[in-house]
Amino acid sequence: MDFSSILLKWYKANARDLPWRNTSNPYYIWVSEVILQQTRVVQGISYYYRFIERFPTIQSLADANIDDVMKVWQGLGYYTRARNLKAGAIQVVEQYNGSLPTSYRELLRIKGLGAYSAAAVASFAFDEAVPAVDGNVYRILSRIFGIFTPIDSTSGKKEFFALANELISRTEPGRFNQALIDFGALQCTPKSPRCPECPFADYCYAFQNNLIAALPVKGKKKPPTDRFFYYFMVKHKGYTYIKRREQKDIWHSLYEFPMHETSAALKPDELIEMLNSLSFLSGSKVKVLNISQPVRHILSHRTIWATFLILEIDKPNYVIANEYVRVPIDNVNNYSLPRVIDAYMAAEPALKYFSTKK
Repeated sequence: MDFSSILLKWYKANARDLPWRNTSNPYYIWVSEVILQQTRVVQGISYYYRFIERFPTIQSLADANIDDVMKVWQGLGYYTRARNLKAGAIQVVEQYNGSLPTSYRELLRIKGLGAYSAAAVASFAFDEAVPAVDGNVYRILSRIFGIFTPIDSTSGKKEFFALANELISRTEPGRFNQALIDFGALQCTPKSPRCPECPFADYCYAFQNNLIAALPVKGKKKPPTDRFFYYFMVKHKGYTYIKRREQKDIWHSLYEFPMHETSAALKPDELIEMLNSLSFLSGSKVKVLNISQPVRHILSHRTIWATFLILEIDKPNYVIANEYVRVPIDNVNNYSLPRVIDAYMAAEPALKYFSTKK
């Protein structure tokens, strides 16, 4: 089986027309690869155009305010990607005169460029023969070659990279990697792959042995952890209070309302008791306008249960005035917010009780 020839022939007939494939600009390719981590292509295209329009060069991204970067990124999730992209741009400006290095090994030195993204940039922009191995590649190779090593194990990652390195076209490495991406997205899909019309059907171990659903093999994952967030949307004379998340945790660098986390969901009487103990409300006369039902927000390793309380106070105390940012209520959406907050802000209770617009 000439794997590369079969794959590239399929790609010639089935390649998707994607905007980052119409450029050799390594920065644009880098941006597209970071966006496409944990993001579907259909959703990613609009963000790609928005990002490169706002930050057309590595220098412009390096010089940008982090709040501007996070705002453009808002809605994509996995905000560490945006922070690392900016940090990487600063590194490129400081260490490489504003131009991405041209080799896979050097690209790996850039913050936020992991093995897959570095290989993608190296092969797409600089024609280096290095395989870009992601979930698509794991799935394709495990099925065709009958590999049962768990793809999330250290030995599995080494095995799949070594095989992909043997198979990659030395003359068209970029097209080979792009072909694998599209083959996984269009042909050898996670569910209901198009096996009967697959050009590898006669060679595919999984198809020949009815093991499509069994491959690839993944290690056992721990169940997600539940976390309980209580957000306090405080109103005072048309203003509210928000704060940037600085701790090393989810949603780092995003803004949020005053928040209190508990180890378990609170009963109504416990919620009122907590309300009376919060330092940023101490000394203020508090009127509770609305309490939401818990909103479930699923992340990769945890489930957030967010409850929103809309409050009105007669006067801000020292804590909230000095530890939080005072902003007009109708300008909150100008700040980068976690998706769960952004979504609730558009919900009926928030529009009714938490707005100055009539």
